Amino acid sequence: MLQVLHRSGGSLRGTISLSTGHGMAAMAGRRLARRLGLPLQRGRCGFVVQIAHEAGALLWQRRFDDGAQMISRFVPYGAFPDGGWHEQTGPLQLDLGVDISGGGWHWRLRGARWHGLPLPPVLLPRTEAGKRIVDGRYVFVVDFRLPLLGRVLRYEGALDADTQ
Repeated sequence: MLQVLHRSGGSLRGTISLSTGHGMAAMAGRRLARRLGLPLQRGRCGFVVQIAHEAGALLWQRRFDDGAQMISRFVPYGAFPDGGWHEQTGPLQLDLGVDISGGGWHWRLRGARWHGLPLPPVLLPRTEAGKRIVDGRYVFVVDFRLPLLGRVLRYEGALDADTQ
């Protein structure tokens, strides 16, 4: 299913949970969520992802049930295992490597830019991000943590696929 979604596009739908950490990490998480269009108000919400190809890239259009949306453009570079993806989401660009294990993809954050400016490695969050298929459902997690502060932002869910 992962390969079909990446090759041919399709849509995913289901319910996700969103959360931040505590204290200063929560403040940073709320601010990041606002910038990326993530609705943190309820903690759980309906979620739809449209995946399409566009000029050498994968376009992921994520829509939340409150109408908020987050659009990412993934541009591949190189070849596995040294290649990866550049993910552009608003002002944030991530350089992502991919590890494949346990039947899933696990993203490795290699670098990041904010409004085109490189972020120093010491400022980069620790990430747990990946996707896999479990019982026919697309299961994913995205979790950002900062040293000394802990969890900044996490969203995750199990989605049903409609491949094209």
